[in-house]
Amino acid sequence: MKNSTVDSQIATIAQARLDRRKFFRQAGFFGLGAAASSALLSGTSAKAQQNASQSMDTTAEMFTAFLIAEDLATTFYYNGLIGAVVQDPNLAGPGGNVRHPSASGNAGNVDYLGAAIYQESQHANFFRSKLTGSPMHPEKDPYQTFYFPTGTFDTLANFLGILDALENAFIGAYIILIQELSYKAAQAASGTLTGFDARFTSKQYQLLASIAGSILGTEAEHRVLGRVIGGTDPANNFTFLQTDGLTSIYNGASSAVVALTPFLTPSTGPGYTLSDALAGLPNVYKHTSGNPPASM
Repeated sequence: MKNSTVDSQIATIAQARLDRRKFFRQAGFFGLGAAASSALLSGTSAKAQQNASQSMDTTAEMFTAFLIAEDLATTFYYNGLIGAVVQDPNLAGPGGNVRHPSASGNAGNVDYLGAAIYQESQHANFFRSKLTGSPMHPEKDPYQTFYFPTGTFDTLANFLGILDALENAFIGAYIILIQELSYKAAQAASGTLTGFDARFTSKQYQLLASIAGSILGTEAEHRVLGRVIGGTDPANNFTFLQTDGLTSIYNGASSAVVALTPFLTPSTGPGYTLSDALAGLPNVYKHTSGNPPASM
């Protein structure tokens, strides 16, 4: 498949818009109310929605969006590690695989991806535990199948193109998440939060913001290491990381949820299941150390 075709599909992904009603139905088991959906879908002007989008985001909505994003990332890296792309000379090499790179491959680059899938799965566990009280039962997560442009896992150029698009979106989303959690901390301090939002104190929101920052750093590593694998120089080409055009997490036309949507719809390309990725995870991951920050 020509890389220009995948480039075009990436551009489509970046511009896609979400079927909000379907998303709210899918995510409903996390307790996202109809009121939020109705407010979003009302006749309010687009500009007013944009200005209010961050303040509209509830904590449950934000955590749900990031759970889906991390499940998506886990599924993406898994299929890269078992797909035809892994036999590229810059990865396991011809005839090689994730556990046994060939002599002509690059074992270090394979380890980068093995570490990335482990880290993404741990991030998903974190958000799942905040939503449900336990990291267990990923089979109950809102989305179980993710869709990628045809050929994504066939060639290195295609795979790295999607990797870069995803990681840039994740980085932008975590920058916004830090902002939104900081706002929640101020609201918690003033006693104005209700429902799920009120489960966390101001200090806990501050800690959650620092955890979001620590995850952001890991996602930035993934982005740069993807550029290292592709031989892009310099790999660390940003002096300041950007929001990638995102302005909110869940609500609004430029939300992280909008950026996720193409990967949730069959029209994008073939589907790949989270259950397969999690079942095969022990065969491909590279364990890394560290836990979420425990205090400020």
